[in-house]
Order: sequence, then C-alpha cells, then structure tokens
Amino acid sequence: MKKNILVTGGARGIGAGIVRKLAEKGHNVGFCGRAAAETAAPFLAELQQEFSGRFAYFQCDVSSAADREKMLDDFIAAFGSIDVLVNNAGVAPENRSDLLDMSEESFDRVMGINLKGPFFLTQAAAKRMIADKNSEFKCIINTGSVSADYASINRGEYCLSKAGVAMATKLFSVRLADEGICVYEIRPGVIKSDMTSVVSAKYDKMIAEGLTLQRRWGMPEDIGKAVLMLVEGALAYSTGQVINVDGGLTIERF
Repeated sequence: MKKNILVTGGARGIGAGIVRKLAEKGHNVGFCGRAAAETAAPFLAELQQEFSGRFAYFQCDVSSAADREKMLDDFIAAFGSIDVLVNNAGVAPENRSDLLDMSEESFDRVMGINLKGPFFLTQAAAKRMIADKNSEFKCIINTGSVSADYASINRGEYCLSKAGVAMATKLFSVRLADEGICVYEIRPGVIKSDMTSVVSAKYDKMIAEGLTLQRRWGMPEDIGKAVLMLVEGALAYSTGQVINVDGGLTIERF
C-alpha cells in the first residue's frame, strides 16, 4: 500500500538514497533540508520524471521548533496525512577537535540538529499519526550510527547525539506501542556520503585492512533498502529494535 512518508535531510547523501528507494516502490515522499528550494529542485524534478508517486521538498532546519511545525503543516496540506517519519537529518561537527577542546557552540549545534530536532519532530508527528485512524501501518524510523557505541574523542558531540537517538528510539517505542506505531533505529556503519568524504582516504585504508567483514563502503542505497523494508511492514512485530547496516563492523571478533 502506498504510504505518505516524510524524510528529513532527504536531499543528499543517505537521505537521498532513502528517498530514491521509497520512490522506486511508488510511495509518496516529502523530504526536507536546510537549503533553499532551488538547491533541491534538480533532485525533485528527477523524482517527478522517473517515478509515479507524489513528491515535495520543504525547507526546514529541524533544530527550529517553528520550522518543524511549519513543515508538518505543509506536509499534511500536500499529502493529506503522514504515515511514516524518517528522522535522517544529521550533521558532524564543523571542526573535529579533541574532547578537551570541544566548544559549547559545536555541542549545541550538533545536539540541536541530531537529537533535539528528531525528538520533538517525532513528538509532533506522532500526535498527527494518532489522530489519523485511516492508515493500516505507521512507523517512525531514526537514522542512528555505530557512533552510539563507538567512542570518537575528536567528535564527541556527534557520539553523544547518536547515543541519545538510540534512547529516544526506545522511549518512543514504549510510548507509542499502544497507539499502533512502531519505532525503529537503523544504525549505519561507514557510509559513502558528504559527511565521510573528508575522511575517505582513512576509511579506504581501514576497510581494506578488515575494519568491516564485507570489505566495501556502505552506500546510501543500502540504508534506503533497510528503510523500505521497515516502511512496508516487514518487521511489524519488532518495535524498538536496532537494525545494523554496517557490513559486519560491529561484530565482536579476535
């Protein structure tokens, strides 16, 4: 059944991979980013030309309460209802610095976009989902990270934000279970994207030396496939769970 799906941070990188996979299966997808609409126009036109669903782009800074509310209102106006929220928007620190040198400004920026934004967007979207009794299956999917467990002392604020996302997934899965809304966390490993481009040489070497069991980069479409599986109810009896998409990175081994 065709779903109305909102994907944050959907104009590029992992988000664009998610949007494209959903579009390939005929779902209606709204996606957002902080950039002006003109920036996302080529991707939006591409989706409209290639696929049968309905698509829209919304300019939104998810760390802003006003932006979040406006985006949800605009999404409902465009699509009629919201069946699925994919909290994918996220940023790394602008400057990777030692934990002892991390600034409060960097901490606030990363936590605002990576944790506060999706937490309160989930809160607001869930209320709209609860009020709508028409959809057979609703879910909320958070894009987490292996950094929820793996400590990186030169980007501590990012690790803290993703650890928070992991707990938010658990919290909302408990609160929304009786409302018939499943909540999941997809936890990517090393994914080829804008965020990892600045350290691509480092990870090329580490992957070649066995960092991951499957010796390749993860791609945005790998995350998109996992999101699609959840959206279409393949794990409808697994709320609150973490789905690792990491090429075996997190397998404990000698």
